Amino acid sequence: MLNSKELLELTGISRATLNNYIALGIVPRPEVLPPEPDDGAAPRIGYFPPETVQRIAEIQRLKQEGWSMSRIAAHFGAPPASQEPAPPRAIAPADQLAGPRHDLPRLSIGDIAHPAYLVTQELTVLWTNAACAAVLGSAKAGDNALAQLMQAAPVAWGDQLARFHVDLARQHGVSVERLGRDLPSDQRARMERLAREPQPRGHAPVSHVCGPGDAAASAGICVYAVQFREGVLFVHVPRGPEAENLASLLQARELGLGSLERKRLPVLVDVAVVVTDLQHAARLWSALPAEEYFELINQIWLLAEPIIRRHRGTPGKHPRDGIACYFLGQRDDSYVWNAIAAAHEMREAMQRVNEEWQARKGWAMELCMNTGIDAGRQWLGSLRSGAAAEFTMFGETLNRAAQVAEFASHGAIWATKDLLAKLAPQEKQRLRWGVHRRGADGHAVLVPAVFSTADHLVEPGAAPDLWRGLAGLPITEIVAIAGADGRRERTTDQQPI
Repeated sequence: MLNSKELLELTGISRATLNNYIALGIVPRPEVLPPEPDDGAAPRIGYFPPETVQRIAEIQRLKQEGWSMSRIAAHFGAPPASQEPAPPRAIAPADQLAGPRHDLPRLSIGDIAHPAYLVTQELTVLWTNAACAAVLGSAKAGDNALAQLMQAAPVAWGDQLARFHVDLARQHGVSVERLGRDLPSDQRARMERLAREPQPRGHAPVSHVCGPGDAAASAGICVYAVQFREGVLFVHVPRGPEAENLASLLQARELGLGSLERKRLPVLVDVAVVVTDLQHAARLWSALPAEEYFELINQIWLLAEPIIRRHRGTPGKHPRDGIACYFLGQRDDSYVWNAIAAAHEMREAMQRVNEEWQARKGWAMELCMNTGIDAGRQWLGSLRSGAAAEFTMFGETLNRAAQVAEFASHGAIWATKDLLAKLAPQEKQRLRWGVHRRGADGHAVLVPAVFSTADHLVEPGAAPDLWRGLAGLPITEIVAIAGADGRRERTTDQQPI
């Protein structure tokens, strides 16, 4: 067995690199054992199996060949079968010391001793700690973090630090125009100059930049950025052992996410909301035995959830016998398309459920999910009951999507004008959408690429109060999506309005 010091000497890597490899799961975690006689006075020390040297050499070789860390992690998957992981209580970081280091930043945001702040993808401040005044001055929630940084930091380091923030925002799809809209003219010009420099490819869950220090940190400063659902957490740490230890802590992002959720921090985010309702749910409840009705609902949920997650969505709370799911703009700039693609795939899957139950019950009833989709800015948070936290949202976007789903019928997908406006031109070209109108012969004809309002779409004699919440809201039906090769994907025959 090798202790961490011996492993570092044999492989030539730094302690921070070793910690990162452990966090990625490509190097086994050390087993904590009593020290050998030559290992010093520490009561317990982490030891690695000898095969770890060969594993690190292989990782270094792949890196030299140009492999990304994510590809290397996927290549190795789990630790080799010969390396049996130690029980959870016997696991420690590579640099396990005699006791906890209380001077190190922790992943509970309220306990971070160094300057730390949480921002949205557009670099709007959501939260700061007391130490952050040294970096962002008197910035408070709602202020522009980029403006504060460019004003407070020295020019040489400030440019590097500002570009680090700008690059992260742009990797989330935020345009230079959006970043500069609240900046004074001189800062906007400076930001635009920084944005013209080559941009790093992709973005990692944890990234960092290091620069020169000041009187309080003569060795320099390392700034870490950690990607969370709520936003990006930045932590400024003096360069040295503390920064190296912090790198390994920040890799365990689920700890920080749990801490942020425990804070119950509401966040205003760009989101696309998909709401689907089971048509004739009350009639089905009356027709089916209770156990079969719940079997049907569970079957729909089990079928829909992997589709939602495959398109980078999150299932959420919905009061009726349907599904609400959220596609966050913080995750990527294709969140609106992902919402539409998920809704379409769920409709296709529901056809198979319908065929199965028609064969099983011998009935002609059509099982279908009516879908409404909207996009906007929405308050994101969690509702806690005991130890469990449930993801939920509040705001008009969710309300409109639910009302549009209630308006839809016969398995149709209806979307708002605001949602389609957020699609890229090439994405919109893949859609077949519009409004069905009755021709002179009484048959329904699709008028492509147009919107209408609910009060102009309902059948004559329909109760006007039923769609009062949709008054004046332009909506349209998404009939089909073109496949990657330009063919129209199969879709259900839509009933005329």
